[in-house]
Amino acid sequence: MTKIKLLILSDSHGNVSRMLDAAEREAPDTIIHLGDMIRDAQELSRAYPNIPLESVSGNCDGWTAIPPERELTIDNVRFLIGHGHTWKVKSGMDTALCTARGCGADILLYGHTHSPVCYRQGNLWVMNPGTVLGGRSDPSYGVIELKDGAISCELRSF
Repeated sequence: MTKIKLLILSDSHGNVSRMLDAAEREAPDTIIHLGDMIRDAQELSRAYPNIPLESVSGNCDGWTAIPPERELTIDNVRFLIGHGHTWKVKSGMDTALCTARGCGADILLYGHTHSPVCYRQGNLWVMNPGTVLGGRSDPSYGVIELKDGAISCELRSF
């Protein structure tokens, strides 16, 4: 029986301490950071060098070799991860959802809006973990568990 726990973070905007708290609390197998600020993700990775970290860049990250969206597979589950600005998620989800379906993703992860959402649309899970920073909504993050092909997704508050 394989069980993998993923910690999903986005829009940290300099608040590394909350990300460290979440990593300590959740003890994830993998961390995914969805941009804004990529240097925060790098600092988190230095604090937890034994936990793999996957990331994308956000609209506030400036020039970086890290792409703003990418595909990845973890335990045979296909993810499409992106900050969301290239899909214009603040204007609607059509582009992001079409892109996710087009690449055969099981899970679409995005940030940018600072608004946490987690739902299933057909066979596609969609999650925005909200923002580590807080502001328009309470500070939040996401947890995804993969267990023998089953997927569970949940939002959590700091």
